[in-house]
Amino acid sequence: MTLPTPRITPHLWFDKEAIEAANFYVGIFPESTIDSIDTIKDTPSGDCDIVAFTLARQPFMAISAGPMFRFNEAISLLVPCESQEEIDHYHATLAADPVKAQCGWIKDKYGLSWQIWPRMIAELSSRGDAAAKARLTRAIMASTKFDVAALKRAFDGASGERPRSLTLRRR
Repeated sequence: MTLPTPRITPHLWFDKEAIEAANFYVGIFPESTIDSIDTIKDTPSGDCDIVAFTLARQPFMAISAGPMFRFNEAISLLVPCESQEEIDHYHATLAADPVKAQCGWIKDKYGLSWQIWPRMIAELSSRGDAAAKARLTRAIMASTKFDVAALKRAFDGASGERPRSLTLRRR
């Protein structure tokens, strides 16, 4: 089976760390490669490194072009995980400060936001009644790193809790 050519390639702006970050990410995700590294000389930002790389078969570009722009939570990269082991792996290798995580949402050492997300949440959300979905949502909101077994228990009502309204917290 041939995968279609992606129509959108995320492009990440770094101060000076594009090559370092691309190598870091490629070392974490399977089916990942550094595809090319080029330097453009004498730009308004000075010399800029441009890196083309692939993470888990998704193409990315990165540039080292100075401190004018910084990452923020307005965009994140979602990593769907099949198992608790995958969640644990990505959380441990990507999170710069695991204590600051909320709802599986972490920041790496470059400031890029990632969501380490169990695929089973979508499956559970597609079935069940409103009370089960409310319990699942509360468990999600209370999580730092996701615990698949705890999410399933919450959905099934194994904790014995009653549905109540949800309050979203700011990060």
